[in-house]
Amino acid sequence: MTRTTGTSTWLDLGVHDLEAAKTFYTGLFGWSFEDLGEQFNHYHLIRNDGALVGGAMSIAGMTCPEGKELTAEWGVHLSVDDIDARSTKALENGGTVVMPAHDIGDWGRNALILDSTGALISMWQPNQLEGYDFTGVPGSPVWFELMTLRYDEASAFYTAVFDAQLVPLTEPMDSDDFRYATNGPGESASWGIGDATGVMPEEATGWRLYLGVGSSEAALARVRKLGGTVLDGPVDSPFGRIATIADPEGATFQISAMEEAVPEG
Repeated sequence: MTRTTGTSTWLDLGVHDLEAAKTFYTGLFGWSFEDLGEQFNHYHLIRNDGALVGGAMSIAGMTCPEGKELTAEWGVHLSVDDIDARSTKALENGGTVVMPAHDIGDWGRNALILDSTGALISMWQPNQLEGYDFTGVPGSPVWFELMTLRYDEASAFYTAVFDAQLVPLTEPMDSDDFRYATNGPGESASWGIGDATGVMPEEATGWRLYLGVGSSEAALARVRKLGGTVLDGPVDSPFGRIATIADPEGATFQISAMEEAVPEG
């Protein structure tokens, strides 16, 4: 294992109409999709100019433990060294194991949990599959974050369960009351955690992923043409021009045009 525990390492998409989703994301990012066949329930690997991005699967007919139909969404996975021990730590720190640890072929082991605040997050203990390729180019994952109304509780959970080394930002991004920390200093960080109090409603909180684009305006035009929705933005920031997108089934993600970053001040 080369990625330390707590590093963002995988992302995947669950949708009811996988063919329609493939059309949308190929049109938006130029992705290609590789069907792994019946052995893996037709799970698809997503590639961006050959580089591994994540996965996609059909959730048609699937239900949650309460019997409700699963909704389309993107999921985030954090790397762990010992998935059984980390699942136990999650329980000890107020989390819930939704899907116990299980093998995914020879790739690794996966578990799905709710953190102590109710946010979904997956664990990934790699074997043959380390995770997505860190490239930073348009069409690739460039950032992950948890937005929560229970910032202190969430910070304590990820510190205890995933060995998070949270480093508060020295300069507030929006207001004197906004708190944000990254998992590690500077460029070593792979995700952040933000206090959503007064910033967004509870239903909008949870884990979010950012995908790089070259031009925000061109990307937003493609989103609309392909049947997606621009939910928020674009907003200028020191980290890129950012917008929140819903794909045609409602799965949300952020886009970031990093070359359009606006320095603070």
